[in-house]
Amino acid sequence: MDRDALRMVCSPEFWRMGVLWTLSLLYSYLLLLLRGRTAAPRRRTDVGLGGGGRPICVVTGATSGLGRAAAAALAREGYHVVLAGRSAQLLSETAKEIRRQQPDACLEAFQVDMSSYRSIKKFEASLNQWIRDSKLEPSIQLLINNAGMLAKSHRVTEDGIDEVMQTNYIGPFILTSILLPLLKNSPVPSRVVNLTSFTHRCVSEIDVSKEALRGVKFGQPSVRGSYPLASTYEYTKFCLLVFSYELHRQLHISSGISVMAADPGVVETRIMRELPPCLSRFAFFILRTLNLLQQTNTGIGAILDAALAPPEASGKYFFGGKGRTIRSSVLSYDIEVAKKLWAASSALLRELRLRESELRTG
Repeated sequence: MDRDALRMVCSPEFWRMGVLWTLSLLYSYLLLLLRGRTAAPRRRTDVGLGGGGRPICVVTGATSGLGRAAAAALAREGYHVVLAGRSAQLLSETAKEIRRQQPDACLEAFQVDMSSYRSIKKFEASLNQWIRDSKLEPSIQLLINNAGMLAKSHRVTEDGIDEVMQTNYIGPFILTSILLPLLKNSPVPSRVVNLTSFTHRCVSEIDVSKEALRGVKFGQPSVRGSYPLASTYEYTKFCLLVFSYELHRQLHISSGISVMAADPGVVETRIMRELPPCLSRFAFFILRTLNLLQQTNTGIGAILDAALAPPEASGKYFFGGKGRTIRSSVLSYDIEVAKKLWAASSALLRELRLRESELRTG
């Protein structure tokens, strides 16, 4: 074991992941067990726009792991899938691989960095231009906020926000807000699916100030001088979940847009790529031994359930595949927390818009 791995093993964050995360996962499966054999929500089969048109689906983080698998599955379901990712090369490889398996797949690829407001705005402009050039209905039917990361160090983005915080929560909040006009303009009921995590259950108290959303407190080293990677990740996934519930309350009745939260459980992806390889291999070994580790073709079950469930399932927390839903943490349903989070997130978005406008005119 190298020095970096040894340092991490000795950190409270490592044991938080090893113990609290495992207990949270087991508790989620316990809820599934207690749920019994209640009939699961059916999946929609009417995803078409009518007249032979294909509905448009945007998938972020589409070049690897769950995003890539979800994009391929939704292409099979008849969606025109917009692949969104940071790497042009990986986007090209992903599109090529999906088309190799599905020659009739309809795909478009756009670069976007979810940790950059400017990149998200550029993506919006490119997406709208493609829709106009293709003479398509100026709308989208499905947005899947899948992109996420787990970092071992505090890094500040060009927007002055912790990179994990912006990639996992602020970025999806911005993208969803920016694409809402296209979602509202859909001739058929549209949908937002946010990928959250069972780790949100580890959050027992919440600070939703703008400073917290910038990740200021996570930039402060823990007692052992290391970045609180576990706490940061939990916080971002909790925020994304609470945002999902608030978005559902604001949109579902007034506009017909449904909003689902999807928790894939533990899936063998590259999300732990920044951790020492020996530790990530050990973690996957333990989870595989406990029969808790899934491959991507199984892990996407909750995502597809959320994407294809009937509109009346809006506001549900999908977990475990097979159309099943469970309750998330008690704190995640706190409406006052949700309102404060929405207000702080909106204020931060306004700041970023103003800053970008000043840079353009300055």
